[in-house]
Amino acid sequence: MSNESIKETVRKEYAQAALRVTNAGGSCCGAAAPAGNPITSNLYADGERSSIPAEAFAASLGCGNPTALAELQTGETVLDLGSGGGIDVILSARRVGPQGKAYGLDMTDEMLALARENQRKANVQNVEFLKGEIEHIPLPDNSVDVIISNCVINLSSDKDRVLREAFRVLKPGGRFAVSDIVVRGEMPAEIKRMVELWAGCIAGALEESEYRSKLAAAGFDQIDVEPTRIYTAADAEGLFGDNKSMQQIARMADGKFMSAFVRARKP
Repeated sequence: MSNESIKETVRKEYAQAALRVTNAGGSCCGAAAPAGNPITSNLYADGERSSIPAEAFAASLGCGNPTALAELQTGETVLDLGSGGGIDVILSARRVGPQGKAYGLDMTDEMLALARENQRKANVQNVEFLKGEIEHIPLPDNSVDVIISNCVINLSSDKDRVLREAFRVLKPGGRFAVSDIVVRGEMPAEIKRMVELWAGCIAGALEESEYRSKLAAAGFDQIDVEPTRIYTAADAEGLFGDNKSMQQIARMADGKFMSAFVRARKP
């Protein structure tokens, strides 16, 4: 598939996810994934859930909780790459306080509309949602203290560009602190060919050593990849239900995929 075809597939899937939430449905990592799947379930503490609109959680397509792990400080400026329904932006805005600011960047109109409505419901003022692509961040050089993201970078077909852009907009000493799906070892070719998995947070995942290499090539140092969940064949079989062909692929991928917290710093 071309880069544009992959991007359009992701855009459509996430637009549909936003519309399902708007219409009182709900979604999780990929349009066809059922609620409570092993990737997206139980990522946020009860205290976080009680202070955020339910629609923000219903639209959460993430694989981690980067706001809890990024050690955000009062007064910092945070950028969420692929902000979806806005859950991590709203949580970040509260962590950095009125002296700080949280940006959310998303390419999907439906998600941006949902995120802005969630911002209104949450009554947070230090938030701005931007329309754009994570490969072309619409912010100036050296303008952000922390970049977070939640299971989105893996969906990009030009990860080198994403990481270069992240490096560009971070201030010197700025932190890259994202949750993402990461591959351990070689990924089965069958998964790469499954187009729908580009929108299900798996097919675009980088192998761990490749992720580290790409971050270093973009200019980052102090690189660390910390596993947060490792997925088994049983996890994936539960996710795909009675789809026999997908269950076979899941068995081939047993233990090869994990949610991870990826850290790095701009010198």
